[in-house]
Amino acid sequence: MTSDRTQQPPTVRLRSEGTVDEDTLAYARTKIDAVVGRPGLPTVTGEVRIVRADAHHAGIAWSATAELRMGRQQVVALAEGATGPELVDRLQDRIRRQTDKAAHAWDDGHRSVAPPWRGGRPAG
Repeated sequence: MTSDRTQQPPTVRLRSEGTVDEDTLAYARTKIDAVVGRPGLPTVTGEVRIVRADAHHAGIAWSATAELRMGRQQVVALAEGATGPELVDRLQDRIRRQTDKAAHAWDDGHRSVAPPWRGGRPAG
């Protein structure tokens, strides 16, 4: 008997606006796939948008928005940076924190008994 234990690749679209170079996009794809494709997470879908402003203020030329669905949880992460790699690293950290929080909330909220206000028995 043979089994395929490979995980499906995450279905997160990566979009860009402005003059975003291919190296930054490839780096972003690697980092995003690493964080949303971790074992134990439900399927993550959605979109990440990386923007490089032509006219930037205060040295913040790069910004990113991630709008993701993880099971029934919505995950939103925002990041800014002076360079593409700096932006991607910050975005990866924020996506990781948000997906960890969403996964933890799902674990805590996943009950086999209804809560007391819905007619279940009280804890304890």
